[in-house]
Formats: sequence, C-alpha cells, structure tokens
Amino acid sequence: MTIVEDLKYRYKNLDVFGKIIAINVVVFIVDAIITNLLKLGIVSYFKLPSIFGKFIIQPWSLISYGFLHNDFFHLLFNMLFLFYLSRAASNIFRTKMVLNIYLLGIIAGGLAYLAVFNLIHFDFFGPKNSIMVGASAGVSALLMFIAIYMPKSEIRLFNTFNVKWIHIAVFFVVMDVFRLMSGVNQGGYVAHIGGYVLGYVYASQLVKGKDIGKGFERLMDSVASWFKPKSNLKTVHRTSKKKSYAGKTREEFHTYNDQKKIDLILDKISKSGYESLTAEEKAFLFKAGKK
Repeated sequence: MTIVEDLKYRYKNLDVFGKIIAINVVVFIVDAIITNLLKLGIVSYFKLPSIFGKFIIQPWSLISYGFLHNDFFHLLFNMLFLFYLSRAASNIFRTKMVLNIYLLGIIAGGLAYLAVFNLIHFDFFGPKNSIMVGASAGVSALLMFIAIYMPKSEIRLFNTFNVKWIHIAVFFVVMDVFRLMSGVNQGGYVAHIGGYVLGYVYASQLVKGKDIGKGFERLMDSVASWFKPKSNLKTVHRTSKKKSYAGKTREEFHTYNDQKKIDLILDKISKSGYESLTAEEKAFLFKAGKK
C-alpha cells in the first residue's frame, strides 16, 4: 500500500469531525504553499471580507473562512478544542446535529462580523478593509451549547483534574469581551460572540424540544445529494412506529434506576436520533444533565 493509499484509507475511516480536522490541516498546508511559496492571492477569495460589497461577490466565504487559519497555533488551538467538544456532544446527540451547531456557529460568527463592520463606526473595530479566518466561531458555538445544555458535564485536563464545560465557557466569554473592549482583534472576538449566541439559542430551544437546525440540516443534505452518484435502482422505505420509553413499556422503564434509564435513552438516540425521543424522555435526560 502506497503512502497516498494509506492516507486515503485513514481519512475514509475518520468520523465527520475527524475529517473536518484533517481538511483544516490540509487547507493550512496548501494555503502556506500557495500564499508563501508561489506568492498567489487565490486563497483571499475564500477569506471573509469586512466590506459587504466584496462579500456579495464571494458569498461562499461565509463558510469557507472557517477552514482557513492565520498560523499554526491558531489552527492547533481551534482543532484541539473541536476534537474534545465534538466528542463530548456526539456522545449524546446525533453527529449531524453537532455538525449543524458547528457550521451554524461559523455562519453566525461571520454575520456578526459583517454586521459590526458595516453598521457600526469603523474606528473602534479597526481598518475598514480587513478579512477574517478561523474556525473559532464554530468552536465557540459548540462550547456554549454544551455548557448550557449539559452544565454538569466535565473534561479531564492533563489527566489530573476535572473542569466543568460551563466554567470553561464563562472564562472564555469573559476573556473575549475583555479583549474585544481592549482593542485586540475586535473582528475575531465579535465572531466568537456570534458563535456563543448561536450555541446558547440552540441549547435553549433544544431544552424545549425544538431543534432549530433542522431546516439547515435539510439544506445541507440537499446540497450533499448533488455530489452523490445517481442510481437507477429504486429503494422502498418502510416507516416504523417510534418506540416510547427507549423501547420499553412505561411500566418497565420506570422500574429501572436513573443510570439504566440514561443508558437506554442514549442507546435510542444512537439508533434513531434525538428527535425520536418522547417528551418525557427528553425531560428526563435534561434533568439528568443538571444533576
């Protein structure tokens, strides 16, 4: 097996976020070659411009900017956070829903950046003709989503002590607001705040049983279908009735202890998705996350 074949095999076996991280790394290397060695300005068309008139002629930059980074440490920090956050969220929620939050966070951050630079006086937020890159807004959205929906969830740092995601989120929000007001990289921190807001709204609505990313998910599925090979074979789908109480009867479900109920519900989510849960199951899972 050649090196190229080995890399293709490894990439194929990555999960969605593993592939996103790999794409970010490859894009960073390609950007360095094109910009620094070949001295070409092609990559600038994928960066998000602050001037609305420029954005109109390159609307794809509202998402593509999230796959470009300024330097190695910018990339490293974002990808490490994405790695841990995506796994924390994917343990409970559908991967597609976690991806929705990430991509919508990037879009929300980009829109916040455009709004600030085009609706507010430029003196405070820096040069009018600037650009933005980085996945930070998407990472910020995931961080806030987990912190709000699962405030008791933790991450183990340096294999020594545990820290709650809510405490990490509060720390970064405070730091970002402070750095924004101090005049450092204002555009970037405005995008972070846009991501935080998206993550907060998404989690708050999901607690109420409403997945606000469903429409975006359908749009992305539609776009993805354009690139799938068409088949002449017809497939007949047969719908099945949702099972309540994680596949158990109400009486059976209520005889189990809380941990067993959580395990059954998480198993149901992994098989049928979050939307397959009953209102009672969603309420139970939410209360369990608060404990």
